[in-house]
Amino acid sequence: MHKLLILYATQTGNALDVAERLSREAERRACPVGLLSLDQYDPSLLPQEQAVIFVVSTTGQGDTPDSMKVFWRYLLQRNLGRHWLNGVSYAVFGLGDSGYQKYNFVAKKLDKRLMDLGGTAIVERGLGDDQHPSGYEASLDPWMSSLWRMLNMIKPQFLPNGPDVVIQDAVLIDQPKVQITYHNSENLESRFSSTSDLTCLSIQIGSARSVHPGKALSDRCTPGCFLKMVNNLPLTRSNCGKDVRHFEFEFVSHALRYEIGDVLEILPGQDSAAVDAFVQRCNLDPDSFITVSPREVDDHNAHDSRIPVKLRTFVEFSMDVASASPRRYFFEVMSFFATAEHEKERLKYFASPEGRDDLYQYNQKERRTVLEVLEDFPSVKMPFEWLVQLVPPLKPRAFSISSSQSAHPNQVHLTVNVVSWTTPYKRKKKGLCSSWLAALDPCDGILVPAWFHKGLLPAPSPSLPLILVGPGTGCAPFHGFVEERAVQSRTTATAPIMFFFGCWNEEGDFLYRDFWLSHSQNKGVLSEAKGGGFYVAFSRDQPQKVYAQHKMKEHSQRIWNLLAEGAAVYIAGSSTKMPADVTSAFEEIISKENGVSREDAVRWIRALERCGKYHIEAWS
Repeated sequence: MHKLLILYATQTGNALDVAERLSREAERRACPVGLLSLDQYDPSLLPQEQAVIFVVSTTGQGDTPDSMKVFWRYLLQRNLGRHWLNGVSYAVFGLGDSGYQKYNFVAKKLDKRLMDLGGTAIVERGLGDDQHPSGYEASLDPWMSSLWRMLNMIKPQFLPNGPDVVIQDAVLIDQPKVQITYHNSENLESRFSSTSDLTCLSIQIGSARSVHPGKALSDRCTPGCFLKMVNNLPLTRSNCGKDVRHFEFEFVSHALRYEIGDVLEILPGQDSAAVDAFVQRCNLDPDSFITVSPREVDDHNAHDSRIPVKLRTFVEFSMDVASASPRRYFFEVMSFFATAEHEKERLKYFASPEGRDDLYQYNQKERRTVLEVLEDFPSVKMPFEWLVQLVPPLKPRAFSISSSQSAHPNQVHLTVNVVSWTTPYKRKKKGLCSSWLAALDPCDGILVPAWFHKGLLPAPSPSLPLILVGPGTGCAPFHGFVEERAVQSRTTATAPIMFFFGCWNEEGDFLYRDFWLSHSQNKGVLSEAKGGGFYVAFSRDQPQKVYAQHKMKEHSQRIWNLLAEGAAVYIAGSSTKMPADVTSAFEEIISKENGVSREDAVRWIRALERCGKYHIEAWS
């Protein structure tokens, strides 16, 4: 019998969450269902499916998630004709953020491509928006109602009981997807006694993360390396309204190779007191040894090799108990384990469509943590299997590298904004990783688990002229670019660099001031004498706001000259308005200096993108 196939592509976990919710809702309607990540699915089988639901997120500047790239390349093949998907019904739900220029771009282009290949839309595509007061669920709920109604009309065999028949939840019909095995600790305590601290920590982290069911952890289990902080330097004045740090790390075991423009991911340490409070609140034995395995195991041998890990270690390295907010399903499952009637009612309300907006205000807007939610509902006694499945996984945090390995062979440097904010109910919150790093004392020698990977800014050759735009911590990768070119310039001729930086005040947050100024003088790599230049905009040092793009327009002739010589453009920083504003400034400059229309200037930039000379790395 054909199943309703749900395929998802997720970057942060939201699309997976939506896909799992669709799967649960289908099962409750007695609909046979299959759920797969797009990188687990063979796209050549698509014409054989009867009905497929796609849930896809848009990342960065309109990019497909990593797990979708191979599938999307397959779909773009020219030999797939207009009738390739005849008879296949499909639906698309996208997750995006309307603060970005290319809002839900991936869902829109996937929808169009499926239609072009002959597929039939079950329902108009749904677009979830992070900016909505209730988040993406504001559009998901009505879209899902339409989906079941239309699916029942065109493929009634999928919904034998009709679109609205939901199995009554008097008892929890779902089973946890994982099972936990407890092991005899006497045989295990001695296992790590003969290994070094480094190997032991690596095994512990790898074991804890590899047994966690979260798909987000699958390729970030054992750390790629360990780092030790050797410098923790403030870059901003203490009362300027922000706290930006320069962190220097040394490799502990062996130095890994990295390039400028690469990204460093760090697994943050969780507050010990919070981990202990979670273990105590859930009535768990921190010293017991466990393995976690899927309840439905396809390959029985696959999990026999899992190393038992101490329960507290498992929580510490794989479950985000004191930073991430739980999902809506967490509240639904909690309601079945609440013994106090008023708590049960409130949790059921939060999990219902009517309570969606109130849940969003209580949970996401306030950034309630799992621990805070559990403490707010003290009668809930949730089995550990459910907690392992539903507590958000502890994810590494990614940072642009701000050093050149040519200049610092055994080190890697980061430029990090220490995040803190006040919630609508005036609760003080801080970013887990940035505040953990900021509190590290280099003298303590804490080992920092890390991974290196490629970012969106490829390392340029020394002969390529560069135009860099990096306001605020967007300057981080370009600190590495300038360091590298300075090293190269000692032995070879190098092309010029123009760098446009922006910050609030000259006295407060002019990051790396002496570094930029020294390289912009005496024929340095940023000097006008070398054909480049360093230009800074202080947005709050005068009544009218001045940003990096205003400085660009002041030097439009020189920017155009460099572009005409084949320069590459690199933009880094905040993802909200900055990339669109800077791109708009480039369009204006090209139009003015080249004497062409704005449309032609837009095409000019698209051509730069196509030939790999226009790069944006933005973060929220």
